[in-house]
Amino acid sequence: KRHWSGTVSDDDDEGVSLSWSPWLRCGGFAIPPEPTGLRGVPVLRNNCWQWGDGLFDVAWSEANEHVLVAGGGDGSLQLWDSANQNAPLKVAKEHTQEVYSVDWSQTRAENLIASGSWDRSVKVWDQNLGASLATLRGHEGVVYSSIWSPHIPGCIASASGDGTLRVWDVKAAACRLAVPAHKAEILSCDWCKYDQNLVATGSVDCSVCVWDLRNVTQPVNQLLGHSYAIRRVKFSPFSRTVLASCSYDFTVRFWDFGRRLPLLDTVEHHSEFVCGLDFNLHIPHQVVDCSWDETVKIYSPSCLTAAS
Repeated sequence: KRHWSGTVSDDDDEGVSLSWSPWLRCGGFAIPPEPTGLRGVPVLRNNCWQWGDGLFDVAWSEANEHVLVAGGGDGSLQLWDSANQNAPLKVAKEHTQEVYSVDWSQTRAENLIASGSWDRSVKVWDQNLGASLATLRGHEGVVYSSIWSPHIPGCIASASGDGTLRVWDVKAAACRLAVPAHKAEILSCDWCKYDQNLVATGSVDCSVCVWDLRNVTQPVNQLLGHSYAIRRVKFSPFSRTVLASCSYDFTVRFWDFGRRLPLLDTVEHHSEFVCGLDFNLHIPHQVVDCSWDETVKIYSPSCLTAAS
């Protein structure tokens, strides 16, 4: 089963985001953009919840294996329980526009949710989605991505349509660093799992940039190869210098920015935009992605398995 691969149909729903469960060896959820529901990709069974608007992102709780949070086109966040298909546990609506990004904190010192919205703000919530604990303002464009540092409690990175990468101190509700990372919209960012100073950004300019936050005068590496906007970037949980990116050019690309020639492989198995991407935490080098072609692909790219 280690190198099992397969394709899962999303039943006429175009996938825009997904997340592997941190609890199960084979679990993830894909989000369709249309108001037809939130559909499960094989866990032990398929789960489906209905919501009246598009859903753009999803994240699993780091404290409860059954709970996940989703962000909606109506400006809401919803808490869902995989053991209860009747209704969300809680709905919170403070954002005034679409919630495009949600993330659950990974450090042991906290159990918090971050949400990024087209209203240009990042909000911080407790695990029960009570009133927001903080609102982080400073971006001059849509916030497409907001990600907790896996190393530093109370620290969030966000990426925006204003072309900046920002690092936030949640306790002070202040921006500690603003990086003019691209001259175009940034659709995604991610922290390195092995180095608290490394963050990757993916942009409409077709490039992935890796930044060392101690010196942001120029990127550590600029990864070129995509021909259209990069929708999501993800660092590998098994290697400091390996990351993946998916794009509106229908491809997923794997990189090792520590090499002279960083592009490891280009995977072309979709016929539409590839929007969601994640690594399996339990099975080394297994990847899942989703596309507007209504499929979810689960696979172990040969460029990663060969290196191991």
